[in-house]
Amino acid sequence: MTAAGDGPWLDEAAGRLVRPFTVSNGRTRPTVALDLMSQVMATGATPLGYLGPEHELALDLCRAPVSVAEAAAHLKLPAAVTKVLLSDLVDCGALTTKPPEFHHNPTDRALLEAVLDGLRRQL
Repeated sequence: MTAAGDGPWLDEAAGRLVRPFTVSNGRTRPTVALDLMSQVMATGATPLGYLGPEHELALDLCRAPVSVAEAAAHLKLPAAVTKVLLSDLVDCGALTTKPPEFHHNPTDRALLEAVLDGLRRQL
């Protein structure tokens, strides 16, 4: 029995029926450089050839710009597997990607201290 909205790959009692590495055909490295904050978005182009169900879910998810981290969370897949799937879609022209935009220095001490303070308040 599958959980609502999880499709045939998840089972309520057994969990994931297909191991994550099988989703990427055992590949562990994307062909396109993506980090967790990279933005991906569908181009509207139809990919040629067969794509697996996870590719189709990822493409549907990327109708609006989404980060790689968000895509991994929605797909319920490890980030490394998600990067491989997304790079497949970039390679066939179905997705476009752009690096994250920083409006501040990501290693700014004040910013890091504010994040740390926020995390401490959550605990």
